[in-house]
Amino acid sequence: MKIAVSGASGLIGRALLDGLRGDGHDVLQLVRRTPRTADEHRWDPQHRRIDPRLLTDVDAVINLAGAPIRPRPWTRRYREQLVTSRLDATTTISEALAAAQAADPSRRRVLINASGIGYYGDTGDATIQESAPPGTDFLARLCVQWEAATAPAAGAGVRVVMLRTGLVLAPDAMLVTVLGLVFRLGLGGRLGSGRQYWPWISLRDEIGAIRHLLVTDVSGPVNLNAPTPATNAEFTRELGGVLHRPTLLPVPSFAISAGLGEFGRASVIGGQKAVPTKLLESGYAFRDTRLDEALRTAFTRH
Repeated sequence: MKIAVSGASGLIGRALLDGLRGDGHDVLQLVRRTPRTADEHRWDPQHRRIDPRLLTDVDAVINLAGAPIRPRPWTRRYREQLVTSRLDATTTISEALAAAQAADPSRRRVLINASGIGYYGDTGDATIQESAPPGTDFLARLCVQWEAATAPAAGAGVRVVMLRTGLVLAPDAMLVTVLGLVFRLGLGGRLGSGRQYWPWISLRDEIGAIRHLLVTDVSGPVNLNAPTPATNAEFTRELGGVLHRPTLLPVPSFAISAGLGEFGRASVIGGQKAVPTKLLESGYAFRDTRLDEALRTAFTRH
């Protein structure tokens, strides 16, 4: 397949490029800077500009573009950056793919677009499948808009998949870096009540699932998290065991909320007991279902 990838400089994107090329695909990268190699092509999602010729002969586009969500207070300016970076990129690609599909309707194309497990908001201990309704917090509203921006491609007959990704465990992941430092200093403990679910996935299953969805007839939203979501208390206990550190210093919810604002409430003391129903039903076999083993792999370099 000929595949275009945007957002390839991030954690998932870098690993994905290696996987796609290892599978023998012809991969081109959409970049916002001056291209450095023959397989890089410049586009301007901020102004919704892309050379229409870039996507005329591609079989798939994997769009991972968007400003990273960081553990910091969400100011108005930062919120706008999170929203516009995602909507501009997705709309630009979706409209370009729709035009390519209209010009050549015989080619079966697929758009695999990033989204987030935060789509559902804080759902407590309810088991969440892809059919669950969206939440009402900022992250949930962002994901709703993000996914809706794929409508031009879907309307033109492109198969569209939305990746509702959970917490990715990898050596370079922000979560791993921050928690590794805190726990190694002996300051680790459950966050808030500890009862909130953290839907996690290993990096190799994140990449494996995307590769699987490229060639499997699945469309719509897909939960990308291991079939064994863990509570924060379980996550904390397993991490302490992996790093051989105590987990005796819980952080109260009010402190997290005061320090991190809505990010803390949505992504730290809130959570989702999400299950990857569509992935499992489509035949994907997870390589990492044990949290302790996934954490051990992720913290090998930290």
